[in-house]
Amino acid sequence: MPWNDNAGPGPWGSPPPNDGKKDTDRGRGDEPRSSGPNGSGEPPPPVDFNALIEGLSDRMRQTFGGPSRGRAILASAAGLAVVWAISGCYVVQPKEQAVVSTFGAYSRTAQPGLRYHLPWPIEHAELVPFTSIQTLDIGGTVSQPVQDERLMLTGDENIVDLSFTVQWKVSDAAKYVFNVREPDTVIKDVAESAMREIVGRTALTPILTTGRGQVQDQTEQLMQRVLDRYDVGVSIQSVNIQAATTPGPVLEAYRDVQRAAQNAESAANNARGEAAQIRQAALGYREQVVREAAGDADRFNQVYAQYKLAPAVTRERLYIETMQRVLEKSNKVIIDNKGATAPVILPPDAFRPKGSVTSGSEGAAR
Repeated sequence: MPWNDNAGPGPWGSPPPNDGKKDTDRGRGDEPRSSGPNGSGEPPPPVDFNALIEGLSDRMRQTFGGPSRGRAILASAAGLAVVWAISGCYVVQPKEQAVVSTFGAYSRTAQPGLRYHLPWPIEHAELVPFTSIQTLDIGGTVSQPVQDERLMLTGDENIVDLSFTVQWKVSDAAKYVFNVREPDTVIKDVAESAMREIVGRTALTPILTTGRGQVQDQTEQLMQRVLDRYDVGVSIQSVNIQAATTPGPVLEAYRDVQRAAQNAESAANNARGEAAQIRQAALGYREQVVREAAGDADRFNQVYAQYKLAPAVTRERLYIETMQRVLEKSNKVIIDNKGATAPVILPPDAFRPKGSVTSGSEGAAR
């Protein structure tokens, strides 16, 4: 077969040329070469582990620059360890509290002073302003208003342009840090929502005039209830309305409504005043009539008592007084016709009122 044919190269290549020389690796008796690694027929020498270790040490000394550099590296490592350990020291200011977490979980709350926690990443301390009052502006400022936060719908379906300020402080540092993500954003959202709810239940006029205090108190109470339900660890101190006006596009219409309301109120006040005057006059007239009737009744009772004592005299006196009242203001002509036969002729001004009689006529009558 081809791989047994030494003439050809065969699948593993052709044998090396000998050039007619004897194999130098063979012995005198043309014995085959030994299979030892050193080419001799002897077994390999044993491995010297001590030499290997010494060689490795030499290489490490060459790499790290000898014993002095190794000590420097150890000292640097020790210094880093000391710095890492000291990094756990921290200071809590008088108006702060520190919330310490161990591997992200709440561990304890540290009070003001010099404190220590295990260095990162084992423990972490977050400083929280505990006693200081925080201020939050809703609606922006006068120079930089935020219209999306300012415009609100009132209970009587009007629009008010309102901005206010919320003052709050942390009441529980652990709850403030762990219970809610981004507590400042939560407080702002709750404040805006509470104010919109209270304004939506209140008419526009009280918000612009005398009802601001009630709106502020109701908003503060509603905010505190919502934040307590969320367990944020925050205490609301006050809610103050900074500005409350009608928006510019509807300002003139609102002024017209206000003027109409003022006119209506003025007319109502005038009507109430006139009604009070009429009522007072009616009460006075009633009192006068009652008193006159009481006086007449008293006089009648007195006359009746006298009449019972002397009826004839009393009748005559009543007749005379009555005739006096009847004839007192009228012109009278008394004629005694006893023995008279000719007709009586009266002057033309006999029945004129007394005030209209002239001096000439008076002289002629005389």
